[in-house]
Amino acid sequence: MRKNVLGTAGTAGTAFGTACVTVLALALGTAPATAAPSATTQGSGWEPAPSAPWDVPAGERCAFPVHGEPIVDEVVRRELPPPAEGVTRTAYKGDLVIRVTNKETGAHYDADVSGTALVDVYASGAQFWRVLGPVLVGVGEGSLARGLYVVDGAYTIGISPTGTKTVAGPAVRTDSLCARID
Repeated sequence: MRKNVLGTAGTAGTAFGTACVTVLALALGTAPATAAPSATTQGSGWEPAPSAPWDVPAGERCAFPVHGEPIVDEVVRRELPPPAEGVTRTAYKGDLVIRVTNKETGAHYDADVSGTALVDVYASGAQFWRVLGPVLVGVGEGSLARGLYVVDGAYTIGISPTGTKTVAGPAVRTDSLCARID
């Protein structure tokens, strides 16, 4: 498995540090790492980028309230040289499985969102993701209908300063998590 979580803009939080919704910048949550680097990342420039548990109220993404919690989280991130002034660039990789639960019924699905991403964050708050593999995307407004998705393939995600998400690319597959746990 490889990892990547894309946050959801909203009240629940962010995923991959500041850029990834620092997980789910699509309003799903993850907090910056405070743990010491592992032996595999120490000295390599890679540091842990754990995802925090998150909650989304009914109607914000799914018709019912949703809870997400990492059950496997080995994501690491590396800051890269900025491509321009006012832009930060971060790479993310590693295994990530998020248990997404319908808080009304208890139904859940373990989403493998172990993609890799190169994320540019602009001073305006906008983000641009280049992604390979699956990530978790929460959508309020954008090119996908409101919901929670595992988006997979080779694609980009643009996130406006207001949180509107645009998913585009030559090879994109989506899996509705709201439908899986309804």
